[in-house]
Amino acid sequence: MGIPVMILRGIFVCMIALVALASPGVAEAAPKASIVMDMRNGKVLYSRRADQRLHPASLTKMMTLYLTFEAVRDGRLRLNQKLRVSRHAARQPASKLYLKAGSRVSVRSLIRATAIKSANDAAMVLAEAVGGSQRGFARMMTRKAKYLGMKNSAFKNPHGLTSRGHYSSARDMAILSRHLFFDYPQYYNIFKRKTDNAAGKRIWNTNRMLSSYPGADGIKTGYTRAAGYNLAASARRGRKQILAVQFGANSSADRTRRVTRLLNIGFSRAGNSVRKKRPTLRKAVAKRTPPGWSPMPVRRPGQRDSRVAAVGNFFVPQAAAATVPASRQRIAAPVIAELPVPRGGWTKAQEEQVIKGEGGVAKSPLPPKKPLGKLAQSSNWTAEVGPYSSEAQALVDLAGIANKPLVGRVAPRFRVARSVGRVGKQIYKLRMSGLSQGNASQICGELLQRSIICRVVPTK
Repeated sequence: MGIPVMILRGIFVCMIALVALASPGVAEAAPKASIVMDMRNGKVLYSRRADQRLHPASLTKMMTLYLTFEAVRDGRLRLNQKLRVSRHAARQPASKLYLKAGSRVSVRSLIRATAIKSANDAAMVLAEAVGGSQRGFARMMTRKAKYLGMKNSAFKNPHGLTSRGHYSSARDMAILSRHLFFDYPQYYNIFKRKTDNAAGKRIWNTNRMLSSYPGADGIKTGYTRAAGYNLAASARRGRKQILAVQFGANSSADRTRRVTRLLNIGFSRAGNSVRKKRPTLRKAVAKRTPPGWSPMPVRRPGQRDSRVAAVGNFFVPQAAAATVPASRQRIAAPVIAELPVPRGGWTKAQEEQVIKGEGGVAKSPLPPKKPLGKLAQSSNWTAEVGPYSSEAQALVDLAGIANKPLVGRVAPRFRVARSVGRVGKQIYKLRMSGLSQGNASQICGELLQRSIICRVVPTK
């Protein structure tokens, strides 16, 4: 007795449906979003649902690499340093380098594998080295995202595999791409390498735009079933540098077509103007200084050109201190006390100029030279923040750090120290001295939670 025709047809339809569900190329389409930016000045040239929170997939690894580059810059990691592969890292699903638990791989190889091959196990090794654990590194990622202005991003892992509470947006990934481009140009060329070696293995770039689009020079691909096919792509033609981000393409080929159209839109709409000038030090300071603070003139009588005493660039005259909340007056007084005094002391005219500052505040007596606030008995420790690539960056950070309640209570002495780094370049560090070891450790602990590098050292 044969099987009825209707039953055979039903079985055939079910088989087709199962095959379709098993194929990622025809799976249910992920939400789509896109944005096009002028890389030079951040101007948005086109956007579509750019702020919608979606799964970023392996675009997440751009943040993993950003924090790794930051750790190398600050000396917490070295490119030739070999990191141990944990069992947790070795168990990460593909795409991966298939690193063995207990083996050791150089930071340089892990960076290449993460950027080019999008290896999940390599990304996890870097995350555990920088953040101590996956959870600790994820917190660092989210804090850094907020600091960079990525308002619609939160991270739970360093590789981008789908996880509850792990999301980003097309605009945020464009912001992160620009920061990689401008903050770490020495590493940006890694993203455009079509092939390279990592941990003794040959790896190939997952970004097909490098071969199909003229002028393409990066940056990162991503795919999961929930996210679809994602891509952040950059291309340069003449003086124009365009950045495009696509979320939720249906396939690798569809992703290439969509990003090609986005880049073409960008080049057609972008002007020939150069990158927007960075704000001057005075504007940057004015934007981030606490209420009641005023920037001192760039030069004052008797002040040395190096401006070593950072507190000499921020002050609140006593006549203006009455307008500052009581919680901040404890900060203002020690800063005034640290104004550098020239040899032979101030003349009367110079005193009036220093006290008056730029704001035209009425004359008031000079503050005591001894900082206010009670210090612990052992005050021979220093909280050292940085390094910074310029004195301006250190001075801008000073405003936010000095406004912390704990810093105001212990009233440290501030200065910006200049030295020569390992590669022969000038580096700057913000030093808060006159602290007990406990107070210095507590200050550094609070700053490290905000991804600001700080260490406790004995006062020299």
